Amino acid sequence: MNGSTVTEFILVGFEQSSPPTRALLFALFLALYSLAMAMNGLIIFITWTDPRLNSPMYFFLGHLSFLDVCFITTTIPHMLIHLTVKNHIVSFVACMTQMDLVFCVGVAECILLAFMAYNHYVAICHPLSYAQIMSRQVCVRLVSTAWSFGLINGILLDYMTFRGPFCRDNHIENFFCEAPIVIALSCGDPQFSLKVIFADAIVVLLSPMVLIVISYARILASILGRNPSSGRGKTFSTCASHLTVVIFFYTSAMFSYMNPRSTHGPDKDKLFSLLYTIITPMCNPVIYSFRNKEMKGAMVRALGRSSLPQAESV
Repeated sequence: MNGSTVTEFILVGFEQSSPPTRALLFALFLALYSLAMAMNGLIIFITWTDPRLNSPMYFFLGHLSFLDVCFITTTIPHMLIHLTVKNHIVSFVACMTQMDLVFCVGVAECILLAFMAYNHYVAICHPLSYAQIMSRQVCVRLVSTAWSFGLINGILLDYMTFRGPFCRDNHIENFFCEAPIVIALSCGDPQFSLKVIFADAIVVLLSPMVLIVISYARILASILGRNPSSGRGKTFSTCASHLTVVIFFYTSAMFSYMNPRSTHGPDKDKLFSLLYTIITPMCNPVIYSFRNKEMKGAMVRALGRSSLPQAESV
């Protein structure tokens, strides 16, 4: 890095768009960002303060929402600045930091989603042993594993991305610093770094995906063996919605980090980056929480508590 001539990067992103289009995109993404922050913030507050939501599912949901808040805050504010300023310049250190955070939070979320699928499997297929298998201590260890794996991967992949000198074009064809695009700007041979990232993606993307598929396959097998009157339709609908979010998140991440660079393009990269940086964090609260009766009741109680001081002051 000391011998590199590039000291900053320019995020090209939506630079080719017309001013009206950029203004429309700014308003749209600002609204989506605000909505995602509000929904995930509400879930964090409820799951961490309401004593009635003390089951493993809500413990995981709170951490998932916290990861989503970190994820969108790492990427979307930069994109909003880029939409208002042409040639949005990002320093070398800022690009490294952003990429490290994206890797850390993204990998942690991949693993946490797998643990949540396993939690659903145990709850539905082994209800009598659920409290023993998914004890508080086990849940804390699983969340700690997700965060630890994310931190380690963030450091490793950040090093692999920036280990070579940069003396070529410093224009990044995206709205944030994404590893495969940045590696392509390196003066050295990018193949080794890309192979390491590909191998790592197999571990942090495909392995959790396999666990998720196995968990939901067993859940569906258990559901199909029940009587239609035993809530089969509701459980099937919940599993289908969970799988939809998982497919969006994993397929978009796989395209970005596991596809050959020859199949990429600026428009494709931005589309798939948007899917896993803002669309999924916005959908997670709706899919995992707002369709849940206990969560709805907790929200009503939380809003009721917040309205009491205002009523008393009046």
